[in-house]
Amino acid sequence: MKTSLSLRHFLLALAVVAVWGTNFVVIKLALGHMPPLLFATLRFMVVVVPTVFFLPRPAVPWRNLAGYGLLIGVGQFGLLFVAMNGHISPGLASLVIQVQVFFTIGLAMTLAGESLQRVQWLALALGAAGLGVIVTHTDGSTTLLGLAMILLAALSWAGGNLVSRAAGRINMVAYVVWSSLFAVPPLMLLTLWMEGWPAVADSLAQANAFTWAAVAWQAWGNSIFGYAAWGWLLSRYSAATITPMALLVPLFGMGGSALWLGESLPLWKLMAAALVLSGLALNLLWPWWMQWRRRAGSKSVNPS
Repeated sequence: MKTSLSLRHFLLALAVVAVWGTNFVVIKLALGHMPPLLFATLRFMVVVVPTVFFLPRPAVPWRNLAGYGLLIGVGQFGLLFVAMNGHISPGLASLVIQVQVFFTIGLAMTLAGESLQRVQWLALALGAAGLGVIVTHTDGSTTLLGLAMILLAALSWAGGNLVSRAAGRINMVAYVVWSSLFAVPPLMLLTLWMEGWPAVADSLAQANAFTWAAVAWQAWGNSIFGYAAWGWLLSRYSAATITPMALLVPLFGMGGSALWLGESLPLWKLMAAALVLSGLALNLLWPWWMQWRRRAGSKSVNPS
């Protein structure tokens, strides 16, 4: 696995986390129009239809597709949408779910035998310090149940990261689409059980252009583009290189909330952002710096 991101792949990862970060604003607004589990069900239905009829099934075992679909569809987004429906604020949700970075690296170290360099430990410590600053300044707009659901969603995301890496180098768009087949049935059953058919029918009857635009954004922006690109990057780089990029998600989330929802950005939020960005920059730039030093040292020893 590579440990140093190229500029092109760094920009791709940055685009993914920008979409994921601002998506928390879209989720919050959309949940005012539709129950959370119905919203999650429609998200993955739109991912599947009609795309599944045009993309061949990727050459991976069915159990791999099922594992990814259940972990991301039901585990991550089912829990996330339910938690954001009155149990946790969008900004805090965008923050807490980023513990998936540490879950992913921890799982990779345990299951795949990956190891961290000292610089990567320092980078993660800086990122964790930034997240800690945000946690200690919450305004109480959350519940223990909401926090527990977001933590479980983060663990599901981490598991999905490792499952997608096990699939190898495949067409990730097709992988996301076909794995979503396994997310729709359990989400649909949970919708009918927990929200009931009357609420489903009423929500569908009252859905407007914004509702369907939010569903489309979830399906095409987050699932098709976001998770396909993220899984593609994870198949080529170590987890310790890619997953710290997700630490930028709460920064985009806070920025989007400030711009569209009018949330303030006090000094403590800017301090937290500086810590997170410092950790991210250290993790990304240190391998480039070391490579530059090696090339410079090689040229000095063997001048041409």
